[in-house]
Amino acid sequence: MARSKSGADAPAGAGGSKKPKKQRWYHQVWAVFQMTRKQDPSAPWLMLGVFLAIVLVAVVIGLIWGQPIYMLIVGIPFGLLGAMFVLSRKAEKAAYTQIQGQPGAARAALGTVRGGWTFEDEPVAVDPRNQDFVFRGVGKAGVVLVSEGPAHRAQKLLDKEAKRTARVLPNVPVNTIQCGDGEGQVPLTKLARSVSKLKKQLTRNEVAVVSKRLKALGGARLPIPKGIDPTRMRPDRRAMRGR
Repeated sequence: MARSKSGADAPAGAGGSKKPKKQRWYHQVWAVFQMTRKQDPSAPWLMLGVFLAIVLVAVVIGLIWGQPIYMLIVGIPFGLLGAMFVLSRKAEKAAYTQIQGQPGAARAALGTVRGGWTFEDEPVAVDPRNQDFVFRGVGKAGVVLVSEGPAHRAQKLLDKEAKRTARVLPNVPVNTIQCGDGEGQVPLTKLARSVSKLKKQLTRNEVAVVSKRLKALGGARLPIPKGIDPTRMRPDRRAMRGR
């Protein structure tokens, strides 16, 4: 008797490709741990130290109460929680270290700001020759302009963009921050915190109105298509010659 062809006899790859394997949370934690350990070899030892310290404190309290086993069981999850807290802080620092000095690093850091802030993906002012950028965000503190580049060059971009913004929004606070390691600049690791500390002066409805006005203002006025990689921007030499 001839055997009929069925889906069970068909090759595993026929009819479509396999779905990618779902990544579990512990896989993600392990990947973060590996990245952090590579950037900061002291992180595992610090995590271990925090874990053991918390467990030891729990055991000592248990000995005083006469319940050492119970407090050991309670102390272990708290020790793991402390170790995970250390890992999260170290991982954040390691992530900043990886992007430090790269074009667009300030925008990546601004993506971690919470509290109703929204930031445009594209820079609103660009010096394509030196790869200095100004990024713009809107929140209850008003408008914030964040520069990326050396202080003596970035300040010119900031001042120019601040004046352009003030003309469109004369009654809205315009805050300027220089991101960098120079004097008077905010380090990349402290950028998100600095934006979050800005004084709130607008309501939610006012923020929405400001966002609409800024959309009409637009971003960097360069002869380039929208969405281009800022690191590959080149000036239009023909336009510079006035032709």
